[in-house]
Amino acid sequence: MENLEVSSPAFQTRGMIPSRFTCDGENLSPPIAWGKVPAGTQSLVLIMEDPDIPLPKFLIPAWIHWIVYNIPPDLTALPEAQPQGETLANAARQGRNSWRRHAYGGPCPPFGKHRYFISLYALDTAISIQPEKATKRALLKAMQGHVLAEGELMGTYARQKR
Repeated sequence: MENLEVSSPAFQTRGMIPSRFTCDGENLSPPIAWGKVPAGTQSLVLIMEDPDIPLPKFLIPAWIHWIVYNIPPDLTALPEAQPQGETLANAARQGRNSWRRHAYGGPCPPFGKHRYFISLYALDTAISIQPEKATKRALLKAMQGHVLAEGELMGTYARQKR
């Protein structure tokens, strides 16, 4: 399996996510960019999650902040401030995050510094799941056997003391 380079002009890998992309700021989705996808890519899937939530991992292994799927393979980035809703202007779909919304939900850790993993997958197919049913679990199941490449960007965030 090939590796995809995933980056953001807003923060460096393992760096602090700027507050404008969090619940303490404007709660905008950050800009995400990626390198060349492999030949045969039909769609891309992006999942942003926080594995550091203070809940038992057998109940909720990670808090899902953002799901975007069926991203057209000719795109090389998602600009910041993607709107809420099931379908984006580029025809990509947004699945349900842990708040049960079809939107980006920024970092908002209750305490301490949390890690936020943005995973990107290049697929040899499009996903035929409706946005209402597009959870991380459903997408991972639909993606089985179709992943050509994947990459990851990790940022961190800790809320400022008030």
